[in-house]
Amino acid sequence: MKQFIRTALAATALLASAAPAFADARTEAYVQKNAGAVLQSLNNPELSATERTATFSKFMDTFADLDAVSNFVIGKYSRRFTDAETARYRKAFRTYALAVYEFQLDSYRGETVVVKNSVDRSETDSIVNTVIKRQDGKDMDVRWRVQGKDGDYQVIDVALNLDGNLIWLAIEQRAQFIALLDRSNGSADTLIKKIDSMTAELKDKSRS
Repeated sequence: MKQFIRTALAATALLASAAPAFADARTEAYVQKNAGAVLQSLNNPELSATERTATFSKFMDTFADLDAVSNFVIGKYSRRFTDAETARYRKAFRTYALAVYEFQLDSYRGETVVVKNSVDRSETDSIVNTVIKRQDGKDMDVRWRVQGKDGDYQVIDVALNLDGNLIWLAIEQRAQFIALLDRSNGSADTLIKKIDSMTAELKDKSRS
């Protein structure tokens, strides 16, 4: 499993480095504005924890295409689930994905997002490289994969530098979820149960 994830991450990094490095001012401006708003949404002292999560989720629903991410992370199985299974899976995945993003970004609440540069992988696919600045000097490199054109953009993956390793969250989840579906003969119920368990564990960590 670890080898698969390393291979996938290496392939993504290779694609990004091999693509023409044309700065896209519009996608950079999109990430600058919206990533900053997302972090600020975690920092309103007038909001309760529940209200802060709701505000953060609202921002992320607009900023990120979670339906596209949910399809990507289960690969071929996105075409095998029934409509009812897909609806239940997407609901569970949305809750989990938002919990992941909030948990990882929470320590950077209210901080400044600085766009470093961007790489155009195609006319509609870019990677925007940013750094989240902190007053204590513990800056965080974050890469945002953005798709769309003519100002109609959404994020479809986020890479965070965790413990010195650049981890693309959707790619890591894809490796884990597809392996589980392979073992369970494509059972949507098994996957949803696992996702709900991961969400509960993450929320316990956040409260502690």
